[in-house]
Amino acid sequence: MGFARSEEDVLIKLDIINEVVNRTGITKTKAELAVETVFESMKRALGQGERIELRGFGIFNVRPRKTGIGRNPRTGAEVSIPPGRAVRFKPGKELQSLQ
Repeated sequence: MGFARSEEDVLIKLDIINEVVNRTGITKTKAELAVETVFESMKRALGQGERIELRGFGIFNVRPRKTGIGRNPRTGAEVSIPPGRAVRFKPGKELQSLQ
């Protein structure tokens, strides 16, 4: 893919929108709406605890985050870890084989 890269090699949402415009020829406004819609639907699904499986890319799911007592590595002070949920990503086989 020919994503535009900044000097730090960071891919941002605008790069994805521009790639959609370049590949499809649709307007930038429609491409932005499409990309936003995909991201919003993913956020909503994860917020409801659903698993997102994108074949050839990977799996996003929400898992419980452990609770208990941790330590601040700089000071050694004990820190309470509150219960919560965290989004996890497991890359698909095609992503794992990237080099």
